[in-house]
Amino acid sequence: MEDGRGFARRHVTPEHCSRLPSMHLSGSAHINPAGELVIGGLPAPELAERFGTPLFVYDEALIREQCRRFHRALQKTGLDHQVSYASKAFLCRALARLMAEEGLGLDVVSGGELYTALAAGFDPAHIHLHGNNKLDSELRRALAAGVGCYVVDSLDEVARLNTLAGELGTRARCLLRVTPGVEAHTHDFIQTGAADSKFGLNLASGQASEALRAMLQAEWLDVLGVHFHIGSQIFGTEGTRAALARVLAWLAGEREHSGFAARVLNIGGGFGIRYTGADQPQPLEDLLAEVAAALRAGAAEHRLPLPQLWLEPGRSIVGEAGWTLYTVGTVKQIPGVRNYVSVDGGMSDHLRTALYGADYEVALANRMHGAPQGTYTVVGKLCESGDVVARDKPLPEPRHGDLLAVSCTGAYHYAMSSRYNAMLRPAVVFVKDGEAREVVRRETYDDLLRGQLD
Repeated sequence: MEDGRGFARRHVTPEHCSRLPSMHLSGSAHINPAGELVIGGLPAPELAERFGTPLFVYDEALIREQCRRFHRALQKTGLDHQVSYASKAFLCRALARLMAEEGLGLDVVSGGELYTALAAGFDPAHIHLHGNNKLDSELRRALAAGVGCYVVDSLDEVARLNTLAGELGTRARCLLRVTPGVEAHTHDFIQTGAADSKFGLNLASGQASEALRAMLQAEWLDVLGVHFHIGSQIFGTEGTRAALARVLAWLAGEREHSGFAARVLNIGGGFGIRYTGADQPQPLEDLLAEVAAALRAGAAEHRLPLPQLWLEPGRSIVGEAGWTLYTVGTVKQIPGVRNYVSVDGGMSDHLRTALYGADYEVALANRMHGAPQGTYTVVGKLCESGDVVARDKPLPEPRHGDLLAVSCTGAYHYAMSSRYNAMLRPAVVFVKDGEAREVVRRETYDDLLRGQLD
Protein backbone atom coordinates (compact mmCIF):
# COMPACT_ATOMS: atom_id res chain seq x y z
CA MET A 1 0.00 0.00 0.00
CA GLU A 2 1.39 3.37 -0.96
CA ASP A 3 1.36 6.38 1.31
CA GLY A 4 -0.11 9.72 0.31
CA ARG A 5 3.07 10.73 -1.49
CA GLY A 6 3.10 7.55 -3.54
CA PHE A 7 5.70 7.77 -6.30
CA ALA A 8 5.49 11.55 -6.59
CA ARG A 9 8.23 12.69 -8.91
CA ARG A 10 10.79 15.11 -7.57
CA HIS A 11 14.32 16.05 -8.44
CA VAL A 12 16.79 17.03 -5.74
CA THR A 13 20.05 18.65 -6.72
CA PRO A 14 23.37 17.68 -5.12
CA GLU A 15 23.47 21.10 -3.47
CA HIS A 16 20.10 20.45 -1.82
CA CYS A 17 21.16 16.95 -0.82
CA SER A 18 24.20 18.23 1.02
CA ARG A 19 21.91 20.17 3.34
CA LEU A 20 19.67 17.20 4.16
CA PRO A 21 20.10 15.62 7.63
CA SER A 22 22.24 12.51 7.90
CA MET A 23 20.92 9.20 9.21
CA HIS A 24 20.05 9.27 12.90
CA LEU A 25 22.26 6.85 14.85
CA SER A 26 20.86 5.32 18.03
CA GLY A 27 22.29 3.04 20.67
CA SER A 28 25.87 1.94 20.05
CA ALA A 29 25.80 2.88 16.36
CA HIS A 30 28.45 5.31 15.16
CA ILE A 31 30.73 6.00 12.20
CA ASN A 32 34.39 5.00 12.36
CA PRO A 33 37.28 6.98 10.79
CA ALA A 34 37.03 4.82 7.67
CA GLY A 35 33.49 6.10 7.12
CA GLU A 36 31.86 2.77 7.99
CA LEU A 37 28.73 2.24 10.04
CA VAL A 38 29.59 0.49 13.29
CA ILE A 39 26.97 -1.40 15.33
CA GLY A 40 27.74 -3.02 18.66
CA GLY A 41 31.43 -2.35 18.16
CA LEU A 42 31.60 -4.10 14.77
CA PRO A 43 31.82 -2.42 11.33
CA ALA A 44 28.87 -3.21 9.11
CA PRO A 45 31.10 -4.35 6.20
CA GLU A 46 32.75 -6.87 8.52
CA LEU A 47 29.35 -8.21 9.58
CA ALA A 48 28.22 -8.48 5.96
CA GLU A 49 31.42 -10.28 4.98
CA ARG A 50 31.05 -12.74 7.84
CA PHE A 51 27.32 -13.44 7.73
CA GLY A 52 26.25 -12.38 4.23
CA THR A 53 23.36 -10.16 3.17
CA PRO A 54 20.51 -9.46 3.54
CA LEU A 55 21.26 -9.45 7.26
CA PHE A 56 19.34 -8.35 10.34
CA VAL A 57 21.66 -6.90 12.98
CA TYR A 58 20.45 -6.18 16.52
CA ASP A 59 22.19 -3.90 18.98
CA GLU A 60 21.81 -6.09 22.07
CA ALA A 61 22.85 -3.38 24.52
CA LEU A 62 20.12 -1.07 23.21
CA ILE A 63 17.45 -3.78 23.59
CA ARG A 64 18.50 -4.31 27.19
CA GLU A 65 18.55 -0.58 27.90
CA GLN A 66 15.02 -0.19 26.55
CA CYS A 67 13.82 -2.97 28.86
CA ARG A 68 15.46 -1.22 31.78
CA ARG A 69 13.97 2.15 30.83
CA PHE A 70 10.48 0.69 31.18
CA HIS A 71 11.37 -0.75 34.59
CA ARG A 72 12.88 2.51 35.82
CA ALA A 73 10.04 4.68 34.52
CA LEU A 74 7.34 2.48 36.05
CA GLN A 75 9.13 2.22 39.35
CA LYS A 76 9.08 6.03 39.54
CA THR A 77 5.28 6.01 39.24
CA GLY A 78 4.97 4.01 42.44
CA LEU A 79 2.36 1.74 40.83
CA ASP A 80 2.39 -2.02 41.02
CA HIS A 81 3.22 -2.99 37.48
CA GLN A 82 4.23 -5.70 35.06
CA VAL A 83 5.97 -5.37 31.69
CA SER A 84 5.63 -8.09 29.07
CA TYR A 85 7.35 -8.03 25.70
CA ALA A 86 4.98 -8.25 22.72
CA SER A 87 6.70 -11.05 20.86
CA LYS A 88 4.86 -10.43 17.59
CA ALA A 89 7.38 -7.62 16.96
CA PHE A 90 10.18 -10.20 16.70
CA LEU A 91 10.77 -13.47 18.49
CA CYS A 92 13.47 -16.08 18.54
CA ARG A 93 14.77 -18.26 21.35
CA ALA A 94 17.72 -15.97 22.06
CA LEU A 95 15.45 -12.94 22.39
CA ALA A 96 13.04 -14.80 24.67
CA ARG A 97 15.95 -15.65 26.97
CA LEU A 98 17.12 -12.03 26.90
CA MET A 99 13.65 -10.87 27.99
CA ALA A 100 13.68 -13.33 30.88
CA GLU A 101 17.10 -12.02 31.94
CA GLU A 102 15.72 -8.46 31.92
CA GLY A 103 12.70 -9.38 34.01
CA LEU A 104 10.01 -9.06 31.34
CA GLY A 105 7.09 -11.36 30.73
CA LEU A 106 6.19 -12.50 27.23
CA ASP A 107 3.02 -11.99 25.22
CA VAL A 108 2.36 -14.56 22.49
CA VAL A 109 -0.42 -14.56 19.91
CA SER A 110 -0.15 -17.98 18.27
CA GLY A 111 0.77 -21.58 18.86
CA GLY A 112 4.05 -20.98 17.05
CA GLU A 113 5.05 -18.09 19.28
CA LEU A 114 4.09 -20.13 22.34
CA TYR A 115 6.13 -23.09 21.06
CA THR A 116 9.16 -20.83 20.50
CA ALA A 117 8.89 -19.34 24.00
CA LEU A 118 8.62 -22.74 25.64
CA ALA A 119 11.50 -24.08 23.54
CA ALA A 120 13.61 -21.20 24.88
CA GLY A 121 12.89 -22.34 28.43
CA PHE A 122 10.78 -19.25 29.18
CA ASP A 123 8.77 -19.63 32.39
CA PRO A 124 5.19 -20.29 31.22
CA ALA A 125 3.83 -18.60 34.34
CA HIS A 126 5.11 -15.32 32.84
CA ILE A 127 3.56 -15.89 29.40
CA HIS A 128 0.28 -14.28 28.31
CA LEU A 129 -1.70 -15.76 25.42
CA HIS A 130 -3.48 -13.29 23.14
CA GLY A 131 -5.44 -13.68 19.91
CA ASN A 132 -8.88 -13.09 18.46
CA ASN A 133 -9.23 -16.70 17.31
CA LYS A 134 -7.33 -19.00 19.65
CA LEU A 135 -7.54 -22.58 18.46
CA ASP A 136 -8.57 -25.31 20.88
CA SER A 137 -5.20 -26.96 20.22
CA GLU A 138 -3.42 -23.73 21.22
CA LEU A 139 -5.49 -23.37 24.38
CA ARG A 140 -4.84 -26.98 25.35
CA ARG A 141 -1.09 -26.57 24.86
CA ALA A 142 -1.11 -23.37 26.90
CA LEU A 143 -3.17 -24.88 29.71
CA ALA A 144 -0.99 -27.97 29.85
CA ALA A 145 2.15 -25.84 29.96
CA GLY A 146 0.82 -23.60 32.75
CA VAL A 147 0.60 -20.30 30.86
CA GLY A 148 0.04 -17.51 33.34
CA CYS A 149 -2.70 -15.43 31.73
CA TYR A 150 -5.23 -15.56 28.88
CA VAL A 151 -6.50 -12.40 27.22
CA VAL A 152 -10.07 -13.41 26.40
CA ASP A 153 -11.26 -11.89 23.14
CA SER A 154 -14.80 -13.17 22.54
CA LEU A 155 -17.89 -14.68 24.12
CA ASP A 156 -17.15 -17.92 22.32
CA GLU A 157 -13.72 -18.05 23.92
CA VAL A 158 -15.18 -17.67 27.42
CA ALA A 159 -17.08 -20.91 27.06
CA ARG A 160 -14.33 -22.83 25.27
CA LEU A 161 -11.58 -21.81 27.68
CA ASN A 162 -13.73 -22.67 30.68
CA THR A 163 -14.52 -26.12 29.26
CA LEU A 164 -10.91 -26.89 28.34
CA ALA A 165 -9.60 -25.68 31.70
CA GLY A 166 -12.18 -27.86 33.43
CA GLU A 167 -11.09 -30.90 31.44
CA LEU A 168 -7.55 -30.42 32.75
CA GLY A 169 -8.69 -29.45 36.24
CA THR A 170 -6.81 -26.14 36.19
CA ARG A 171 -8.02 -22.58 36.70
CA ALA A 172 -7.16 -20.13 33.94
CA ARG A 173 -6.22 -16.60 34.98
CA CYS A 174 -7.82 -14.16 32.52
CA LEU A 175 -8.15 -10.61 31.33
CA LEU A 176 -11.12 -9.50 29.24
CA ARG A 177 -10.08 -7.57 26.16
CA VAL A 178 -12.38 -4.61 25.54
CA THR A 179 -12.57 -2.06 22.74
CA PRO A 180 -13.11 1.35 24.31
CA GLY A 181 -14.11 3.08 21.06
CA VAL A 182 -11.02 5.26 20.93
CA GLU A 183 -9.22 5.68 17.60
CA ALA A 184 -5.46 6.18 17.64
CA HIS A 185 -3.95 8.65 15.18
CA THR A 186 -2.16 5.99 13.18
CA HIS A 187 -2.59 3.80 10.09
CA ASP A 188 -6.02 2.18 9.76
CA PHE A 189 -4.50 -1.30 9.75
CA ILE A 190 -2.85 -0.81 13.13
CA GLN A 191 -5.76 0.78 14.97
CA THR A 192 -7.27 -1.75 17.34
CA GLY A 193 -9.26 0.19 19.94
CA ALA A 194 -12.06 1.56 17.75
CA ALA A 195 -15.60 0.22 17.93
CA ASP A 196 -15.20 -1.50 14.55
CA SER A 197 -12.35 -3.90 15.33
CA LYS A 198 -11.81 -7.63 15.08
CA PHE A 199 -10.22 -7.46 18.54
CA GLY A 200 -11.99 -7.51 21.88
CA LEU A 201 -15.54 -6.77 22.96
CA ASN A 202 -17.19 -3.39 22.65
CA LEU A 203 -18.01 -1.34 25.74
CA ALA A 204 -20.81 0.74 24.23
CA SER A 205 -22.79 -2.19 22.80
CA GLY A 206 -22.93 -4.10 26.06
CA GLN A 207 -20.93 -7.03 24.70
CA ALA A 208 -18.07 -6.42 27.13
CA SER A 209 -20.46 -6.47 30.09
CA GLU A 210 -22.05 -9.69 28.84
CA ALA A 211 -18.63 -11.32 28.50
CA LEU A 212 -17.44 -10.16 31.91
CA ARG A 213 -20.49 -11.60 33.63
CA ALA A 214 -20.05 -14.89 31.79
CA MET A 215 -16.41 -15.02 32.87
CA LEU A 216 -17.30 -14.29 36.50
CA GLN A 217 -19.80 -17.15 36.45
CA ALA A 218 -17.38 -19.60 34.77
CA GLU A 219 -16.18 -22.22 37.23
CA TRP A 220 -12.64 -22.54 35.88
CA LEU A 221 -11.82 -18.91 35.09
CA ASP A 222 -10.13 -16.46 37.47
CA VAL A 223 -10.84 -12.94 36.16
CA LEU A 224 -7.95 -10.61 37.00
CA GLY A 225 -9.13 -7.54 35.13
CA VAL A 226 -9.36 -6.01 31.68
CA HIS A 227 -7.15 -5.32 28.70
CA PHE A 228 -7.31 -2.75 25.92
CA HIS A 229 -4.96 -1.69 23.13
CA ILE A 230 -5.76 1.28 20.94
CA GLY A 231 -3.13 0.90 18.22
CA SER A 232 0.55 1.11 17.34
CA GLN A 233 3.21 3.75 16.67
CA ILE A 234 1.48 6.22 19.01
CA PHE A 235 3.47 9.28 20.01
CA GLY A 236 1.44 10.80 22.86
CA THR A 237 -0.95 9.84 25.64
CA GLU A 238 -4.16 11.58 24.55
CA GLY A 239 -5.71 8.42 23.13
CA THR A 240 -4.58 6.21 25.98
CA ARG A 241 -5.90 8.63 28.59
CA ALA A 242 -9.25 8.85 26.78
CA ALA A 243 -9.46 5.06 26.68
CA LEU A 244 -8.54 4.86 30.36
CA ALA A 245 -11.35 7.24 31.24
CA ARG A 246 -13.92 5.15 29.37
CA VAL A 247 -12.70 1.83 30.76
CA LEU A 248 -12.59 3.09 34.36
CA ALA A 249 -16.10 4.53 34.06
CA TRP A 250 -17.28 1.17 32.73
CA LEU A 251 -15.51 -0.69 35.53
CA ALA A 252 -17.22 1.55 38.06
CA GLY A 253 -20.59 0.54 36.61
CA GLU A 254 -19.65 -3.14 36.62
CA ARG A 255 -18.52 -2.95 40.24
CA GLU A 256 -21.87 -1.48 41.20
CA HIS A 257 -23.70 -4.18 39.25
CA SER A 258 -21.69 -7.29 40.21
CA GLY A 259 -19.15 -6.23 42.81
CA PHE A 260 -16.28 -6.97 40.44
CA ALA A 261 -13.11 -4.96 41.11
CA ALA A 262 -10.31 -5.24 38.56
CA ARG A 263 -6.98 -6.24 40.05
CA VAL A 264 -5.21 -5.63 36.72
CA LEU A 265 -5.56 -3.04 33.98
CA ASN A 266 -3.50 -3.85 30.89
CA ILE A 267 -3.18 -0.89 28.50
CA GLY A 268 -1.32 -2.85 25.81
CA GLY A 269 1.61 -1.31 23.97
CA GLY A 270 1.85 0.76 20.82
CA PHE A 271 4.53 3.18 22.04
CA GLY A 272 5.99 4.92 18.99
CA ILE A 273 9.62 5.13 17.90
CA ARG A 274 11.63 7.42 15.65
CA TYR A 275 11.91 6.06 12.11
CA THR A 276 12.75 9.38 10.45
CA GLY A 277 13.12 13.00 11.47
CA ALA A 278 9.38 13.45 10.87
CA ASP A 279 8.65 11.24 13.88
CA GLN A 280 8.58 12.92 17.28
CA PRO A 281 7.65 10.32 19.88
CA GLN A 282 7.07 11.48 23.43
CA PRO A 283 9.87 10.41 25.79
CA LEU A 284 8.96 7.10 27.38
CA GLU A 285 9.45 8.41 30.89
CA ASP A 286 7.05 11.34 30.37
CA LEU A 287 4.50 9.13 28.65
CA LEU A 288 4.36 6.59 31.47
CA ALA A 289 4.21 9.31 34.11
CA GLU A 290 1.16 10.82 32.36
CA VAL A 291 -0.57 7.45 32.04
CA ALA A 292 0.09 6.62 35.69
CA ALA A 293 -1.29 10.00 36.79
CA ALA A 294 -4.42 9.46 34.69
CA LEU A 295 -4.92 6.00 36.16
CA ARG A 296 -4.58 7.28 39.72
CA ALA A 297 -6.96 10.18 39.08
CA GLY A 298 -9.53 8.01 37.31
CA ALA A 299 -9.50 5.33 39.99
CA ALA A 300 -9.92 7.97 42.67
CA GLU A 301 -12.74 9.67 40.77
CA HIS A 302 -14.71 6.42 40.52
CA ARG A 303 -13.67 5.19 43.97
CA LEU A 304 -12.07 2.10 42.51
CA PRO A 305 -9.15 0.24 44.06
CA LEU A 306 -5.97 1.07 42.18
CA PRO A 307 -5.22 -1.87 39.86
CA GLN A 308 -1.84 -3.14 38.79
CA LEU A 309 -0.72 -1.50 35.55
CA TRP A 310 0.38 -3.97 32.89
CA LEU A 311 2.11 -3.02 29.63
CA GLU A 312 3.00 -4.88 26.44
CA PRO A 313 5.74 -2.96 24.59
CA GLY A 314 7.19 -4.54 21.47
CA ARG A 315 8.33 -2.11 18.79
CA SER A 316 9.59 0.37 21.43
CA ILE A 317 11.96 -2.27 22.80
CA VAL A 318 13.45 -3.77 19.63
CA GLY A 319 12.54 -1.39 16.79
CA GLU A 320 15.42 1.09 16.94
CA ALA A 321 17.87 -1.65 17.92
CA GLY A 322 17.49 -3.39 14.57
CA TRP A 323 19.28 -2.73 11.27
CA THR A 324 19.04 -4.39 7.88
CA LEU A 325 22.14 -4.65 5.71
CA TYR A 326 21.79 -5.20 1.96
CA THR A 327 24.24 -5.46 -0.93
CA VAL A 328 23.59 -3.03 -3.78
CA GLY A 329 23.02 -4.61 -7.17
CA THR A 330 21.51 -2.83 -10.17
CA VAL A 331 21.47 0.98 -10.23
CA LYS A 332 19.04 2.40 -12.78
CA GLN A 333 18.68 6.08 -13.63
CA ILE A 334 15.62 7.36 -15.49
CA PRO A 335 16.53 10.94 -16.52
CA GLY A 336 14.05 13.50 -15.20
CA VAL A 337 11.98 10.81 -13.50
CA ARG A 338 13.66 8.75 -10.77
CA ASN A 339 16.84 6.95 -9.77
CA TYR A 340 16.48 3.35 -8.61
CA VAL A 341 18.94 1.34 -6.56
CA SER A 342 18.18 -2.36 -6.20
CA VAL A 343 19.25 -4.51 -3.26
CA ASP A 344 19.43 -8.24 -2.64
CA GLY A 345 16.32 -8.38 -0.44
CA GLY A 346 13.06 -6.47 -0.54
CA MET A 347 9.46 -6.91 0.51
CA SER A 348 10.15 -10.50 1.54
CA ASP A 349 12.12 -9.10 4.49
CA HIS A 350 10.93 -5.46 4.46
CA LEU A 351 7.16 -5.48 4.04
CA ARG A 352 6.12 -2.41 6.01
CA THR A 353 6.79 0.10 3.23
CA ALA A 354 4.52 -1.80 0.85
CA LEU A 355 1.94 -2.64 3.53
CA TYR A 356 1.71 0.64 5.45
CA GLY A 357 3.57 3.21 3.38
CA ALA A 358 6.13 3.30 6.20
CA ASP A 359 9.15 5.58 5.79
CA TYR A 360 12.77 4.73 6.65
CA GLU A 361 16.22 6.27 6.62
CA VAL A 362 18.91 4.58 4.55
CA ALA A 363 22.64 5.05 4.10
CA LEU A 364 25.60 3.45 2.38
CA ALA A 365 27.17 1.66 5.33
CA ASN A 366 30.59 1.45 3.70
CA ARG A 367 30.62 5.15 2.69
CA MET A 368 28.88 7.02 5.52
CA HIS A 369 31.00 10.14 4.96
CA GLY A 370 30.06 10.43 1.30
CA ALA A 371 28.12 13.55 0.28
CA PRO A 372 24.70 12.89 -1.29
CA GLN A 373 24.76 13.16 -5.09
CA GLY A 374 21.05 12.76 -5.71
CA THR A 375 17.94 11.03 -4.46
CA TYR A 376 17.40 7.33 -4.94
CA THR A 377 14.46 5.01 -4.42
CA VAL A 378 15.65 1.76 -2.88
CA VAL A 379 13.83 -1.26 -4.27
CA GLY A 380 14.05 -4.99 -3.79
CA LYS A 381 14.55 -7.83 -6.24
CA LEU A 382 11.07 -9.33 -6.04
CA CYS A 383 8.78 -9.37 -9.05
CA GLU A 384 6.44 -6.62 -7.82
CA SER A 385 6.34 -2.93 -8.70
CA GLY A 386 5.40 -2.25 -5.08
CA ASP A 387 8.59 -3.89 -3.81
CA VAL A 388 9.97 -0.66 -2.34
CA VAL A 389 12.22 -0.30 0.70
CA ALA A 390 12.51 3.51 0.82
CA ARG A 391 11.50 6.26 -1.58
CA ASP A 392 13.56 9.22 -2.79
CA LYS A 393 16.39 9.17 -0.28
CA PRO A 394 19.57 11.30 -0.49
CA LEU A 395 22.62 9.11 -1.06
CA PRO A 396 26.11 9.26 -2.54
CA GLU A 397 25.97 7.73 -6.00
CA PRO A 398 25.47 4.02 -5.24
CA ARG A 399 27.76 1.49 -6.88
CA HIS A 400 27.32 -2.21 -7.49
CA GLY A 401 28.61 -4.01 -4.38
CA ASP A 402 28.04 -1.13 -1.94
CA LEU A 403 26.53 -1.99 1.43
CA LEU A 404 23.22 -0.30 2.13
CA ALA A 405 21.87 0.01 5.68
CA VAL A 406 18.26 0.59 6.72
CA SER A 407 17.75 1.74 10.30
CA CYS A 408 14.98 0.92 12.77
CA THR A 409 14.05 -2.46 11.29
CA GLY A 410 14.02 -4.40 14.56
CA ALA A 411 10.24 -4.72 14.76
CA TYR A 412 7.87 -6.32 12.24
CA HIS A 413 10.55 -7.08 9.67
CA TYR A 414 11.93 -10.54 10.26
CA ALA A 415 8.61 -11.32 11.96
CA MET A 416 6.77 -10.48 8.71
CA SER A 417 9.32 -12.04 6.37
CA SER A 418 8.13 -14.49 3.73
CA ARG A 419 9.30 -16.85 1.03
CA TYR A 420 7.55 -14.98 -1.75
CA ASN A 421 9.43 -15.55 -5.04
CA ALA A 422 11.18 -18.39 -3.16
CA MET A 423 13.34 -15.87 -1.33
CA LEU A 424 15.42 -17.12 1.59
CA ARG A 425 14.85 -15.58 5.00
CA PRO A 426 17.96 -13.70 6.18
CA ALA A 427 20.18 -14.50 9.12
CA VAL A 428 19.82 -12.57 12.39
CA VAL A 429 22.78 -11.60 14.55
CA PHE A 430 23.05 -9.94 17.95
CA VAL A 431 26.04 -7.65 18.42
CA LYS A 432 27.45 -6.32 21.68
CA ASP A 433 30.86 -5.06 22.84
CA GLY A 434 32.58 -6.03 19.60
CA GLU A 435 31.20 -9.57 19.49
CA ALA A 436 28.55 -11.02 17.22
CA ARG A 437 26.45 -14.13 17.71
CA GLU A 438 24.18 -15.60 15.10
CA VAL A 439 20.77 -16.24 16.66
CA VAL A 440 18.86 -17.20 13.50
CA ARG A 441 20.70 -18.87 10.64
CA ARG A 442 20.14 -17.90 7.02
CA GLU A 443 17.77 -20.19 5.19
CA THR A 444 19.12 -22.43 2.43
CA TYR A 445 17.59 -23.69 -0.76
CA ASP A 446 17.12 -27.04 0.98
CA ASP A 447 14.88 -25.25 3.47
CA LEU A 448 12.62 -24.21 0.58
CA LEU A 449 12.02 -27.84 -0.32
CA ARG A 450 11.58 -29.12 3.26
CA GLY A 451 8.00 -30.24 3.59
CA GLN A 452 7.40 -30.60 -0.13
CA LEU A 453 6.32 -34.03 -1.35
CA ASP A 454 7.23 -35.64 -4.67
